[in-house]
Amino acid sequence: MHVQELLFVAAVLMPQCLRALRYSQGTGDENCETLKSEIHLIKEEFDELGRMQRTCNADVIVNKCEGLCNSQVQPSVITPTGFLKECYCCRESFLKEKVITLTHCYDPDGTRLTSPEMGSMDIRLREPTECKCFKCGDFTR
Repeated sequence: MHVQELLFVAAVLMPQCLRALRYSQGTGDENCETLKSEIHLIKEEFDELGRMQRTCNADVIVNKCEGLCNSQVQPSVITPTGFLKECYCCRESFLKEKVITLTHCYDPDGTRLTSPEMGSMDIRLREPTECKCFKCGDFTR
Protein backbone atom coordinates (compact mmCIF):
# COMPACT_ATOMS: atom_id res chain seq x y z
CA MET A 1 0.00 0.00 0.00
CA HIS A 2 1.34 3.43 -0.94
CA VAL A 3 1.70 6.29 1.53
CA GLN A 4 -1.02 8.30 -0.27
CA GLU A 5 -3.46 5.35 -0.04
CA LEU A 6 -2.63 4.94 3.64
CA LEU A 7 -3.30 8.63 4.28
CA PHE A 8 -6.63 8.38 2.42
CA VAL A 9 -7.67 5.40 4.58
CA ALA A 10 -6.56 7.33 7.66
CA ALA A 11 -8.66 10.32 6.59
CA VAL A 12 -11.75 8.13 6.36
CA LEU A 13 -11.10 6.25 9.59
CA MET A 14 -9.62 9.03 11.75
CA PRO A 15 -10.41 12.53 10.39
CA GLN A 16 -9.46 14.31 13.63
CA CYS A 17 -5.86 13.15 13.26
CA LEU A 18 -5.29 13.60 9.53
CA ARG A 19 -3.36 16.83 10.02
CA ALA A 20 -1.09 15.13 12.56
CA LEU A 21 -0.62 12.15 10.23
CA ARG A 22 0.49 14.41 7.39
CA TYR A 23 2.86 16.22 9.72
CA SER A 24 4.43 13.05 11.12
CA GLN A 25 5.02 11.77 7.58
CA GLY A 26 7.22 14.85 7.02
CA THR A 27 9.49 15.59 9.96
CA GLY A 28 8.42 13.24 12.74
CA ASP A 29 8.64 16.03 15.31
CA GLU A 30 5.95 16.89 17.84
CA ASN A 31 5.00 20.50 18.41
CA CYS A 32 2.39 20.72 21.19
CA GLU A 33 2.57 23.96 23.13
CA THR A 34 0.70 26.43 25.31
CA LEU A 35 -0.10 29.61 23.40
CA LYS A 36 -1.81 32.89 24.28
CA SER A 37 -5.08 33.64 22.53
CA GLU A 38 -7.36 36.68 22.60
CA ILE A 39 -11.07 35.88 22.93
CA HIS A 40 -14.21 37.93 23.42
CA LEU A 41 -16.17 36.85 26.52
CA ILE A 42 -19.82 37.70 27.16
CA LYS A 43 -21.65 36.84 30.39
CA GLU A 44 -25.30 37.51 31.07
CA GLU A 45 -26.67 37.76 34.60
CA PHE A 46 -30.30 36.89 35.39
CA ASP A 47 -32.48 37.41 38.45
CA GLU A 48 -34.42 34.64 40.23
CA LEU A 49 -37.36 35.06 37.81
CA GLY A 50 -35.16 34.60 34.76
CA ARG A 51 -35.08 38.26 33.71
CA MET A 52 -31.78 39.55 32.41
CA GLN A 53 -30.22 42.05 34.83
CA ARG A 54 -27.06 42.91 32.89
CA THR A 55 -24.66 41.74 30.20
CA CYS A 56 -20.91 42.15 30.63
CA ASN A 57 -18.13 41.56 28.09
CA ALA A 58 -14.43 42.08 27.47
CA ASP A 59 -11.59 41.00 25.22
CA VAL A 60 -9.25 38.82 27.29
CA ILE A 61 -6.04 36.86 26.81
CA VAL A 62 -6.21 33.17 27.78
CA ASN A 63 -4.01 30.14 27.19
CA LYS A 64 -4.84 27.42 24.65
CA CYS A 65 -3.22 24.18 23.54
CA GLU A 66 -2.17 24.00 19.94
CA GLY A 67 0.19 21.90 17.91
CA LEU A 68 0.83 18.62 16.22
CA CYS A 69 1.48 15.19 17.67
CA ASN A 70 2.93 12.13 15.99
CA SER A 71 0.27 9.66 14.89
CA GLN A 72 0.44 6.61 12.69
CA VAL A 73 -1.63 4.01 10.91
CA GLN A 74 -0.12 0.67 9.98
CA PRO A 75 -1.55 -2.51 8.45
CA SER A 76 -2.57 -5.16 10.99
CA VAL A 77 -4.00 -8.67 10.62
CA ILE A 78 -5.21 -8.59 14.25
CA THR A 79 -7.52 -5.54 14.19
CA PRO A 80 -11.03 -5.76 12.62
CA THR A 81 -10.41 -2.77 10.33
CA GLY A 82 -7.10 -4.13 9.05
CA PHE A 83 -5.19 -1.16 10.46
CA LEU A 84 -3.63 -0.41 13.81
CA LYS A 85 -4.24 3.27 14.58
CA GLU A 86 -2.16 5.24 17.05
CA CYS A 87 -3.55 8.76 17.18
CA TYR A 88 -2.20 11.45 19.52
CA CYS A 89 -3.71 14.91 20.02
CA CYS A 90 -2.41 18.10 21.65
CA ARG A 91 -4.38 18.71 24.87
CA GLU A 92 -4.03 20.30 28.28
CA SER A 93 -2.07 18.37 30.90
CA PHE A 94 -2.71 20.86 33.70
CA LEU A 95 -5.48 23.44 34.24
CA LYS A 96 -5.53 26.39 36.60
CA GLU A 97 -8.43 28.59 37.64
CA LYS A 98 -8.23 32.18 36.47
CA VAL A 99 -10.40 35.12 37.56
CA ILE A 100 -11.23 37.51 34.73
CA THR A 101 -12.91 40.89 35.16
CA LEU A 102 -15.39 41.84 32.46
CA THR A 103 -15.33 45.64 32.33
CA HIS A 104 -18.07 46.57 29.86
CA CYS A 105 -21.49 46.02 31.47
CA TYR A 106 -24.89 47.03 30.11
CA ASP A 107 -28.47 46.88 31.35
CA PRO A 108 -31.18 45.10 29.28
CA ASP A 109 -31.86 48.35 27.37
CA GLY A 110 -28.19 48.64 26.30
CA THR A 111 -27.27 51.47 28.66
CA ARG A 112 -23.71 51.26 29.98
CA LEU A 113 -23.52 50.58 33.73
CA THR A 114 -20.90 52.62 35.56
CA SER A 115 -21.57 52.04 39.26
CA PRO A 116 -18.81 50.09 41.07
CA GLU A 117 -21.09 47.15 41.95
CA MET A 118 -22.72 46.81 38.48
CA GLY A 119 -20.08 48.24 36.12
CA SER A 120 -17.88 45.13 36.13
CA MET A 121 -18.23 41.40 36.73
CA ASP A 122 -15.70 38.78 37.83
CA ILE A 123 -15.92 35.33 36.24
CA ARG A 124 -13.86 32.21 36.81
CA LEU A 125 -12.58 29.91 34.13
CA ARG A 126 -10.04 27.13 33.89
CA GLU A 127 -7.25 27.53 31.39
CA PRO A 128 -4.36 25.25 30.45
CA THR A 129 -0.95 26.01 31.90
CA GLU A 130 0.73 22.98 30.32
CA CYS A 131 -0.03 21.07 27.12
CA LYS A 132 1.23 17.77 25.77
CA CYS A 133 0.36 14.94 23.41
CA PHE A 134 -2.21 12.40 24.67
CA LYS A 135 -3.68 9.37 23.03
CA CYS A 136 -6.86 10.52 21.27
CA GLY A 137 -10.04 9.57 23.09
CA ASP A 138 -8.19 9.04 26.41
CA PHE A 139 -10.16 11.13 28.90
CA THR A 140 -9.12 9.18 32.01
CA ARG A 141 -6.52 11.66 33.18
